[in-house]
Amino acid sequence: MHPIDPDDALVLYGQRFDSRLLLGTARYPSPAVMEAAIRRARPAMVTASLRRQNLGSATTERLPNAFWELLRQLKVPVLPNTAGCHSLQEAITTAHMAREVFATDWIKLELIGDDYTLQPDTLNLVEASERLIKDGFKVLPYCTEDLVLCRRLVDVGCQAVMPWAAPIGTGKGPVNPYAMQMLRERLDVPMIVDAGLGLPSHACQVMEWGFDAVLLNTAVALAQDPVRMAGAFADAVAAGRGARLGGAMAEQHAAQPSTPVLGTPFWHQN
Repeated sequence: MHPIDPDDALVLYGQRFDSRLLLGTARYPSPAVMEAAIRRARPAMVTASLRRQNLGSATTERLPNAFWELLRQLKVPVLPNTAGCHSLQEAITTAHMAREVFATDWIKLELIGDDYTLQPDTLNLVEASERLIKDGFKVLPYCTEDLVLCRRLVDVGCQAVMPWAAPIGTGKGPVNPYAMQMLRERLDVPMIVDAGLGLPSHACQVMEWGFDAVLLNTAVALAQDPVRMAGAFADAVAAGRGARLGGAMAEQHAAQPSTPVLGTPFWHQN
């Protein structure tokens, strides 16, 4: 496993995180597998949906919430999300409820605009982000790779954005490399690639392009061995980051000998 460089921490809203991988907590075969995957990957944060919380009822209010208790035992910061919200007001209300339940100002803002592709509602995402930021939230908006949209999100106060690589759960990897690389070049805020990654090589690729972190769920949870896959993604993210910092060589159009003096006797090389 790649060691964590303490001098290269991910910084979001002024807070440092040792890992550049975030993990979702849905669709694992069992809580035990999810726990093992999180322990293996050691993510910066884990996402959790308010809809998974047992907020209490006539039959459950005296019972502990096993899922929430498990997250607390893991001692990994929780990033609540507004998964399943289709309107601006629904997302804002859910965010406020999540702040009360999870006791955090962090929110991954999901505002779905299309049920088939689960594409974000790009027309209302900016206003939702702006209102939540004014309410004191640290908003991480799930968005597309659209440059203008991401710029507007930054303009209203988002200190990081979360562009997708492909539609949620597809595992296709980056479907628009040109737009993603252009986005990275044009915006100078932390960017977390969220959704659409299926392979560790996809994660390594976007990190090589300069993205700051990766958020995964389905690619790990639905792997044949989620724990092993969580470790593979963690290593891939670290490798991609290392490659970005290392600086790749310039591509050449013609072959270049790795030993330029090949064929010359060593006594004639000076």
